[in-house]
Amino acid sequence: MEKTIVFKVGTSSLTQDNGSLDRIKIARITNQLAQLHQKGYQIVLVTSGSIAAGFRRLGFEKRPTKIAEKQASAAVGQGLLIEEYTQNLMKDGIVSAQVLLTQDDFADARRYKNASQALQVLLKRRAIPIINENDTIAIEEIKVGDNDTLSAQVASLLKADLMVLLTDVDGLYTANPSVDVTAQHLPIIQSVTEELFEMAAGAGSSNATGGMTTKLQAAQIATKSGVPVFICSSQKDTALLEAVTQTNKGTLFLADDHSLNQRKQWMAFYARTDATVFVDEGASRAMLDAGKSLLTAGIKAIEGEFLVGDIVSVYSQSLERIIGKGRVKLSSDQVRIHLEQEKVEGVFIHRNDWVSLWKGRK
Repeated sequence: MEKTIVFKVGTSSLTQDNGSLDRIKIARITNQLAQLHQKGYQIVLVTSGSIAAGFRRLGFEKRPTKIAEKQASAAVGQGLLIEEYTQNLMKDGIVSAQVLLTQDDFADARRYKNASQALQVLLKRRAIPIINENDTIAIEEIKVGDNDTLSAQVASLLKADLMVLLTDVDGLYTANPSVDVTAQHLPIIQSVTEELFEMAAGAGSSNATGGMTTKLQAAQIATKSGVPVFICSSQKDTALLEAVTQTNKGTLFLADDHSLNQRKQWMAFYARTDATVFVDEGASRAMLDAGKSLLTAGIKAIEGEFLVGDIVSVYSQSLERIIGKGRVKLSSDQVRIHLEQEKVEGVFIHRNDWVSLWKGRK
């Protein structure tokens, strides 16, 4: 069976020191993609760089900082970026396909399914999907530069065999190696913990918009969905080739042994949750330790409005954090009646419609 590899290349891996697109770097990346494609791998590329490709064409001397200027630069650069990839891959007779996604494509269950089916067809037909956030309209994406999360969402959607995050550093360190000479490299990570987030350094380049924190968040999504993640530097001419077998220096995040199925992946990471339910310690323990359903008796308060069948976030008052998400069997109005008059009793979230976001729990 053909292995599917999702590569994510960041802005710093595609640009010159002045922030503009570097054609030599792109050629080096596409050459490696072509070699892997010819070996039989199914390749997906999630790429940053649309703003970098476009801002000079609009007369900006340096990368703009205002949202509207970034959006305009992305509108110009998106076509230039895909053209660069397309021309390079066509030299080896490989068809590429531009796919622009927004968070809405993952949040809506029907669009989520359609995106999965379209990508599967492209891979089956031996094309290389080149994916980017639609920066021209995705304001929140431009603010956080979170193509790391986008790559994790794509990798999880496709149940990829590996996700590779290419950046300007060779993996995760105990501290920022550019400022701390005692920083130690971490070759293998068993699980993404809160301690890892605390030690994560900021972005390593002025041209990049995402740092190590976003890569940890991406690794958390992918590994919980059963996809291992490898973070490495893109600087070597053979970086992508070596990343497939992890023979270059980097950090490998192992996949969770109890990965989520696609329905629960969608609930955990993509479904909109505009409301929060606060539960007591007994309910938290029952759900996290014993795999029980959430009963109305365990609800202490709610925030926001929801209807039957909506997805809500569940917050443990004793743990002081969100512990998971679930599909509800009662509306917010019905729950308020219970809280005020204790007239509604029964199952609020069935365990089959629940996904835990608390590490080590199911």
